[in-house]
Amino acid sequence: MFKLTRRLFGTGLFTAAVLASFGVMAEDLKEFRIGFQKTGLPVVAQQQKVIEKALEPKGVAVSWVEFTAGPPLVEALNVGSIDAGWTGDAPPIFGQAAGSAIVYAAALPSNGKGEAIFVKPDSPIQSLADLKGKKIGVGKGTSAHNLVVAALEKAGIGFGDVTPVYLSPADAAAAFASDKIDAWAVWDPFFAIAETRYKPRILTTSAETLKVNTYFLANRDFAASHAETITSAIGALKDAAVWADGNRDKVAAALHEVTGVPLEAQTIAANRTVFSIGPITDDIVAGQQQTADRFFKLGLIPKQITISDAVWTAPGN
Repeated sequence: MFKLTRRLFGTGLFTAAVLASFGVMAEDLKEFRIGFQKTGLPVVAQQQKVIEKALEPKGVAVSWVEFTAGPPLVEALNVGSIDAGWTGDAPPIFGQAAGSAIVYAAALPSNGKGEAIFVKPDSPIQSLADLKGKKIGVGKGTSAHNLVVAALEKAGIGFGDVTPVYLSPADAAAAFASDKIDAWAVWDPFFAIAETRYKPRILTTSAETLKVNTYFLANRDFAASHAETITSAIGALKDAAVWADGNRDKVAAALHEVTGVPLEAQTIAANRTVFSIGPITDDIVAGQQQTADRFFKLGLIPKQITISDAVWTAPGN
């Protein structure tokens, strides 16, 4: 049965949830819209067309919408312009705190080695401690934002002791190139592109700093009304993960083909990516809750949130 909560009753989704639990769609679905970024398992799934193959017998077409970062993807989920999508750990926290209509549907391992804080090789900044008083380029509400917060905390530096410069990856790349920021925190493939271009000094990576996941999210109403589609998509992503893990020599080419990012950078990104997808476990919820509590304590989100309120449970689970 669908997991019924006060949220469902309070938002008028009870009927949709019951219909979904019996396999009845609120309306016939013709198109499944997925948000993605230029790296990772969703891109492999797009290139392999595994979700298209899973949904074709049901008469459902699949469209892919590209985003440069997680926050705009979460906002698109909130307003219903896409139905599902993949982001890092921080965007859904900022979204939930803002009242976004999103749910966590599945978890993917974090590409911890593919997200870092780094400086140019000739920078006087040698360690995280040297970031005090410096400008750090980062996307607000992104997984890299969480990396900056956690890394500074681990180094004993207050978040208020640095100057975050909130920029999109493209704008941050320009600012980094022109030395308008002292350090840059970003994920693959932007990190990999910077590595090929600058050979930067890496101060820390997510893998060295904190244990997080990335997430397959869905619009809350869509997940309630079209549970079978979400379940089919997750199953297809599992198939893509198996293919990617066994064909790493072809993954970079697939990423390059879909995104247009230089093959050299995508090869770096592909070689350090963990390809897998699984359920949202209690441990994952607890870790995400710790991040949300940290953000609230620093005043980065306006209110405390309970992560478990936004976890979707498929019918029958």
